[in-house]
This record gives sequence, C-alpha cells and structure tokens, in this order.
Amino acid sequence: MTESKRISNLYQSIYNGNPWLEVNLTDTLDEVTAAQAYTKVNPNLNTIWEIVNHLIQWRRNILKRLQGEVITTPDHNYFVPVLDSSEAAWEQSLQSLAKSQESWNDFFTDFNDEDLQKIYAANNHTFYEHIHGIIQHDVYHLGQIVILKKLS
Repeated sequence: MTESKRISNLYQSIYNGNPWLEVNLTDTLDEVTAAQAYTKVNPNLNTIWEIVNHLIQWRRNILKRLQGEVITTPDHNYFVPVLDSSEAAWEQSLQSLAKSQESWNDFFTDFNDEDLQKIYAANNHTFYEHIHGIIQHDVYHLGQIVILKKLS
C-alpha cells in the first residue's frame, strides 16, 4: 500500500472508521441534538457546534491550499457563534462535515506519494505536513467534542 493511500485511510477512519483511538467523528456526533451541540458548558469554551463548524472550515482551508489556492485564515480562526440553533441548522452542519469528507476522499483519488513533497508556497510547508496537520487537528478537536458531549 502506498503512503498516500495509508494517509487517506487514516483520515477516513478518523471520520467514520475504526481508528486506533477508538472513537470517530460520526459515531461521536451521532445522536447529539442541536440543543446539546449548542450548549455552552463554560463561557470560556467553544460549543460542540462551534467546534464542528471550525473543523469544516479548516478542512476546506487545507484542501484549497493543496489545490493551489492561497488562503488567509481570518482572525476568528473559524470559531464563530452559531446564530441558528435549530435541529435543521445542526443537521446542515453535520451534512457539511460529511461533504467535507467526501471532498477529501475525492482529492485522495488522484493523489500520489510524489505529491506529498509538494510545497505550499504561502507558508513553505509540504503537502505531507498539511495533511498530517489536518488529521491531527481533527483528532484534537474530536477529543474536545467527546468531553463536551459528556458534560452537556
């Protein structure tokens, strides 16, 4: 198996597979209601929903970088308050997360090991670093979601 295929499989497993950490995003978010996702358990913490939206935007950001776009991260770092706390809006966020995974899966279809060494000129980091970075980012925030889910 190629390294790029192993990385693709790893990212997919974090989303809805059986990763080594024994939790994934879809199972963790399954049965989380809009009210639970919107709950702010502490004024200094983000909500589950805010974290999910943050993940979606960073997944898009990194994918666009790897597709050649120069992306500037906003000052709010994609942590923005949720304005519509309805179940329909929560479902839309979950669908956007699923769509982001589909976009990554599509990207990996034509990705090969040689591409891992390509450089994103805006920050001089390799595609390898960006891809592993977004995987680590998802896992980091997945841990936060697990804790917030238990507290809400």
